[in-house]
Amino acid sequence: MSTTAITGTGCYLPDTVLTSDELGQRLGVGGQWIRDKTGIHERRIAAPNEDTSDLAVLAAQRALAAADLRPDDVDLIVLATSTKDQPMPATACHVQAKLDASRAAAFDVDAVCSGFVYALTTAHALLLATPSHTNALVIGADIYSRILDYTDRRTCILFGDGAGAVVLRKVSTGAGVLAHALASDGTTADLVTVPAGGSRLPASHHTIDSGGHYFHMEGGDVRRMAAKMLPAVVNDLLNAADLRVSDVDVLVPHQANGVMLAELAETLGLGPGVMHLTVRRYANTGAASVPITLDDAIRKGLIHPGATVLLAAFGGGMTWGGLLVRWAEQENPVAGHGASPGW
Repeated sequence: MSTTAITGTGCYLPDTVLTSDELGQRLGVGGQWIRDKTGIHERRIAAPNEDTSDLAVLAAQRALAAADLRPDDVDLIVLATSTKDQPMPATACHVQAKLDASRAAAFDVDAVCSGFVYALTTAHALLLATPSHTNALVIGADIYSRILDYTDRRTCILFGDGAGAVVLRKVSTGAGVLAHALASDGTTADLVTVPAGGSRLPASHHTIDSGGHYFHMEGGDVRRMAAKMLPAVVNDLLNAADLRVSDVDVLVPHQANGVMLAELAETLGLGPGVMHLTVRRYANTGAASVPITLDDAIRKGLIHPGATVLLAAFGGGMTWGGLLVRWAEQENPVAGHGASPGW
């Protein structure tokens, strides 16, 4: 019976580092206050000439190299992002053109910070449903620095920019995707939002002057939902595969807030080192946070063939979900391809 397996990973983080000390000084709160609230020490900021598609392409090239594939081997590109290059067309189409992946169908998925697990689940289903398709490129990329209000200390301290990518391949072995779960609750859509710029509130002098194009979040409510929904999705995935928490070798969660994730690890009863984190260095990179952190775990040698890996995320919408994966035998990452400038 066919399934799909991740056969290559890659990520890209921009050069510019914004430390919590620097940001805290701007906000008048101090870097230690930010670290105590979030566990974040620094984040990356995209250069003015870098678009979301540029970050996505660099991460994708590294994932393709790790999987020993060429762009014309790709049948499908699914890009998770909530900071598109422009309202239309899909940013995935810009990625396809920049990669010269001429055979690939390309489209975007927007489930905010849950976007990558939504995109990976979609690509998994499409590969299995399409006999002629073998390889999918699944990318999470966001440039949150372009939509943040850097006078709002409740939100701007949490986010950074980056991209992560995986190659997903149809396989006939027992390894690969074991279970997946997606969910949403649209009644809570106003908890995470960019109010203006769409059909409801088109761009105008009023929406710009009122800050309607900035990111807004009801942090306390979001955190309470995440504390409930993330353990639930982890348990749903384990039950679907008839596994226990102790069977999980590596848990890669959305890197929302380091303090909250420490509480989640305690709630789940995880052993030391099972939950892998990059939030300290890269902050919350939106849809990119899960693939960036997965790639980091691969580069550090924490994931080996046969390992049970659980990916879980929550985001605006509200949305949440995850995948449970039995790691397949694959080539070692290409030396240097996982590194980004300043890593």
